[in-house]
Amino acid sequence: MTREHQHTDGTATAASGPRRRTVLLTGLAGAGAGVVTGAGAAVARERATPAPDLRLERARASARPFRGEHQAGILEAPPPYAAFVALDLHAGADRDAVRRLLTVWTDDIERLTAGRGPLTDLEPELAAVPASLTVTVGVGPRVVGLAGAERPSWLAPLPAFPQIDKLLAEWSGGDLLLQICAESPTTVSHAQRRLTAGVADLAAVRWVQRGFREPFEGPGVPMRNLLGQVDGTVQPDVTGLDADLLWVGDDGPAWLRGGSSVVVRRIGMRLDAWDRVDRLSRENAIGRRLDTGAPVTGGRVDTPADLEATDELGFHVVDDAAHLRRAHAAAPHERFLRRPYSYDDGTGPETHVGLVFVAYQADPVRQFVPVQRRLAEMDLLNLWTVPVGSAVFAVLPGARSGEVLGQAMFA
Repeated sequence: MTREHQHTDGTATAASGPRRRTVLLTGLAGAGAGVVTGAGAAVARERATPAPDLRLERARASARPFRGEHQAGILEAPPPYAAFVALDLHAGADRDAVRRLLTVWTDDIERLTAGRGPLTDLEPELAAVPASLTVTVGVGPRVVGLAGAERPSWLAPLPAFPQIDKLLAEWSGGDLLLQICAESPTTVSHAQRRLTAGVADLAAVRWVQRGFREPFEGPGVPMRNLLGQVDGTVQPDVTGLDADLLWVGDDGPAWLRGGSSVVVRRIGMRLDAWDRVDRLSRENAIGRRLDTGAPVTGGRVDTPADLEATDELGFHVVDDAAHLRRAHAAAPHERFLRRPYSYDDGTGPETHVGLVFVAYQADPVRQFVPVQRRLAEMDLLNLWTVPVGSAVFAVLPGARSGEVLGQAMFA
């Protein structure tokens, strides 16, 4: 439409003389104002241009390497957000189905961790910020059997712990595991969606457990769970002298060398009952101070507890049933790498909160089970916690250049 008058019949005529002069004068005045306004707008735009968002730049530049001897997501410091996803292969799956699934995941994970969407990603913008994303893949006994590989003896459900376990199928077992961790919950959610949707014709989701850790905890404090307890305080030196406690070596199946195992235990917490316990009793049950995480025998969070120390009455300062004492390694091999996450699935008549306890080790039967047996037999924390889920997976070795995850299973 032009700046001419429009009649009701749709025809147009030029504006009248006085009207035209008014328009011209107004236009000239407006043009002059426009020069000022335009310059002012340019200045305003320059002033309004935001400074580079350094946080976003760091997030975009925080891509973790995907390829290597070991999978990512094990040795790195755990980021604040995680999702643990178990899947079951469809009925009738065969060796080729397993190979195709791992091929798809290899390509998709490599793209996602580099900040690129998978080939089928309709929202690649959501993948543009990798936020230290790591995806760690584990496999269960069915996958190993279909691939025709040797199954390690420990790749099976953990022994029953009837004193404490109230396991539910909805949180236990699975043929495959995805551990997805990042510094952004959006990054975790998007990766989870793309990785599960990408293999929907081969496998179905069995369970999903989402977890979080406090990102603003003070330095030197590993993690504080929802009981207020500093968690994961005793860790082996798996990057040095204790590396054999984490990685499968020559005594394991050849296809798994450089890999590991992971135990995922979902532990519910009875916070309503915990709320009725005084602080001294809480610290006695744990064997550690709640404020610093240090043992009740003194020191810092990383100070070894003095399990022989006694009080003036001759009783152990660390209670005989304290969690710290029962979880203490009775032999050098009874150690494993802890990567726990809290969960909170909402409140209501019954709270659903707790800990997704994640433990990496070379052999869970040798390393994890003895500790768990002691905890099941006598641990004061059993009064306020209950395991409701349990699963064991073999963690595949890393994929080197040109390789597919799990490639050695098919050799």
